[in-house]
Amino acid sequence: MKIKFDSRQFKKDMNNIMSYSAGFLDGVNAGKTNFLNAIGIETIELLKEYIDANARTNPELLHHVYEWDRVGSPDARLFDLEYTISGLGLSFKSTFRQSTSIQNGSKVPFYDKAKIMENGIPVKIRPVSAEALRFVTKDGEEVFTKSEVSVDNPGGNVQGQYQKAFDTFFNKYFTQAFLKASGIGAYLENPTVYKKNLQAGKRSGRSRGLTVGYRWIVNAGMAR
Repeated sequence: MKIKFDSRQFKKDMNNIMSYSAGFLDGVNAGKTNFLNAIGIETIELLKEYIDANARTNPELLHHVYEWDRVGSPDARLFDLEYTISGLGLSFKSTFRQSTSIQNGSKVPFYDKAKIMENGIPVKIRPVSAEALRFVTKDGEEVFTKSEVSVDNPGGNVQGQYQKAFDTFFNKYFTQAFLKASGIGAYLENPTVYKKNLQAGKRSGRSRGLTVGYRWIVNAGMAR
């Protein structure tokens, strides 16, 4: 019994497969920015909707990051969200806007309303153009005073609540709901496209790997 073995073809096939594999990884790396951009944009929109929904459900905890009397309204948000891409992946951060609405009994907006209330920064109020301050206590009592008034807990029990909602979104909702429900998690865990193109990669080598890897990671941003 004789078996003919073409060692040169075998070596060529193996070299092409290795090149295909390396090309696939390089293609993934090349398309990673596009993938992360797609995920970043969608995550920002989902996070905004998540905070709005929580604010409407628990207005007493998140009223401070919206204009007065418009809790949970998308066009009354006092926060901005943005993402950046680096070698470590995606990073998200939030900043606060200035309030432009005026509460009943006031003449000017509450400067740094969202930031002050979220961080529990005490504020002092003193009469500027009037001879006395007028305000209503929690018990409904109307008070007039010429003295400076110190408010140790502006906004009530809202300190840290926006940060808590922000953290909960990424620690629970993002991983447990978004990545799983969207199919992105399963897609990334099972790169079947690599195996499907292995025979073509054995013939074409690196060039095939680059194309397959790039398309695979870019399409992950649209996996549903």
